[in-house]
Amino acid sequence: MKIVVNANIVFSGILNTNSTIADLLINSQSIFTFISPDFLQTEIRKHYHRIRVISGLTLEQIKETELQLCKDIIFVSPEQISQEVWIASEKLVRDIDPKDTPYIAVARHFRCTLWSGDKQLMKGLIQKNFKDILSTADIFKLRNTLRKSIN
Repeated sequence: MKIVVNANIVFSGILNTNSTIADLLINSQSIFTFISPDFLQTEIRKHYHRIRVISGLTLEQIKETELQLCKDIIFVSPEQISQEVWIASEKLVRDIDPKDTPYIAVARHFRCTLWSGDKQLMKGLIQKNFKDILSTADIFKLRNTLRKSIN
């Protein structure tokens, strides 16, 4: 099952490596195929300083944690998404958070679910009838259900 990883998920995993989020990103490759736009890497690097201030981690520790959390994420370049999907995705999130356009575009292009911890984004998308979005708790439950069905 393909899951699009929103940047706030990786940020949370970096800030707490003992979290459910970190566990899901590191230990779910047999259940989920994680994908994300290239933009996720840019977003994380843009906020290294802020992550350092919040976490108290060194830049080297942040980069190592990022590498561990993102090692199983397949990154998608914008060129892989049609202009039509980009435009529709942009329209969908323009009044919620335009910076989430790449994540929505990847989810729509690959017809898969978006994993986000952004409650405002989730609420706004659901109000617009975009239902392919799950919280961390939802992803955790889904992984457990799918593991049981495999075994």
